[in-house]
Amino acid sequence: MSEQQPESDDRDFDGFAGPDKFDEFDQIVAEESDRDPDLAVIEAGSRTLRAHAGPPEADQAPARPADPEVAKALLEVEQELATRWGETKLDPSVSRIAALMDVLGEPQRAYPSIHVTGTNGKTSTARMIEALLNAFELRTGRYTSPHVQSVTERISLDGAPISAERFVETYHDVKPYVEMVDAAEEYRLSFFEVLTGMAYAAFADAPVDAAVVEVGMGGTWDATNVIDGAVAVITPISLDHTDRLGTTPGAIAEEKGGVIKQGATVILAQQPVDAAQVLLKRAVEVDATVAREGMEFGVVSREVAVGGQMLTLRGMGGAYEGVFLPLYGAHMANNAAVALAAVEAFFGIGQEGARVLDADTVRKAFASVSSPGRLEVVRRSPTVVLDAAHNPAGAAAAAAAVTESFGFSRLIGVVGASEGKDVRGVFEAFEPIFAEVVVTENSSHRAMTADELAAVAVEVFGPDRVQVEPRLDDALEAAITLAEEEAEYGGAGVLVTGSVITVGEARLLLKRG
Repeated sequence: MSEQQPESDDRDFDGFAGPDKFDEFDQIVAEESDRDPDLAVIEAGSRTLRAHAGPPEADQAPARPADPEVAKALLEVEQELATRWGETKLDPSVSRIAALMDVLGEPQRAYPSIHVTGTNGKTSTARMIEALLNAFELRTGRYTSPHVQSVTERISLDGAPISAERFVETYHDVKPYVEMVDAAEEYRLSFFEVLTGMAYAAFADAPVDAAVVEVGMGGTWDATNVIDGAVAVITPISLDHTDRLGTTPGAIAEEKGGVIKQGATVILAQQPVDAAQVLLKRAVEVDATVAREGMEFGVVSREVAVGGQMLTLRGMGGAYEGVFLPLYGAHMANNAAVALAAVEAFFGIGQEGARVLDADTVRKAFASVSSPGRLEVVRRSPTVVLDAAHNPAGAAAAAAAVTESFGFSRLIGVVGASEGKDVRGVFEAFEPIFAEVVVTENSSHRAMTADELAAVAVEVFGPDRVQVEPRLDDALEAAITLAEEEAEYGGAGVLVTGSVITVGEARLLLKRG
């Protein structure tokens, strides 16, 4: 864990970048200037990029509100939140969030919860769990992070992000209580702690029948860990945030295992051996019931299908055949198996004899799942895919899925990453599938510069396969041009990756282009 920091963050709130860098974004950047640069995205295209991706579709990653007054109110809330500790500054304590829950009347205890942690796959798994619960006519709240385009994505009700109006209203509802806690504690509540309090309050106010809660980072000391999740979900653990969580999967599992509560059911994805040992030991200590992927549940079979894959899943009560999942890759199939087991556990299946959920309802739920920024196709001709992989394990899963599901004859990578990440490991995972890579940077103050990324990329790809474009719009344009070279227009593609922030900014540029 990092040391405690003063309450003011060290971010530059005068804008994402200097005028020489994003000169064509000036108006939009000015509107966004006081948002937390780690969380904001630029909401404009600097020029027309090629070929729209087809008809508009319902977007689970909303942009700014169209109503100027609502947009202004949301921006004001974001500005206030941005004065607090950012999400990368942690304090190993839940005392402040517990104090906030106390003065709010313990809203997190008004509904049962499914708590999701792990290194990769948390958000997609949470979305699948939510879709299943919705399909069984339960009203749900979902809390996930980080967001792709709008902070409102983090708090969802019944499968959709809350409106900007409701987000603002919820903030002002909890603000007096937040200020009470701020005054009583040594350090003010952080950005993430306030959002967590807002989510729990919004869920109680709705009210919801069940909450699906993704940890921000780790588990034991995460702000979300004031809930007592009847079901704890541990997605695959790998190395990420090693400066805060530990340098081995086993050490990281010690922190993440804190979400396993007394008497809970633990849904355990396949894990490295040392991580599995730690988690099983924790389960024994608190008398939790464990269901393991590959043992009590798992993926029986899967086939690539148009727009996703067809699965046969084995739950704790039996098999579910003919499940269409509109997401790509073996890792998403595994996430689906984990999500199914979590919902079975929520309904008591596995403890009450051999029975299964209604198969048609399960099929309907999985067919409705979306996960913005996770192998998401946003353009055609050439195909442009977005994936938020930001560590080697995530990159390896994305590379395998792209190879299996798309069959590009020529694939160009666009990579923008944050400081402190294992970018060499990410590049090495993508090297076999990228014909060339365009390195760039996003608007975050924590972004690695394009030149820093290029130095690593050249060592992995060689100088002839690396192009440097510091501006993201230029990088996208360059990648599309490279993909179309050598008359391979039909089989060419672009994969934008390396960071959720990079993917969010690219998503807005490409959908508005």
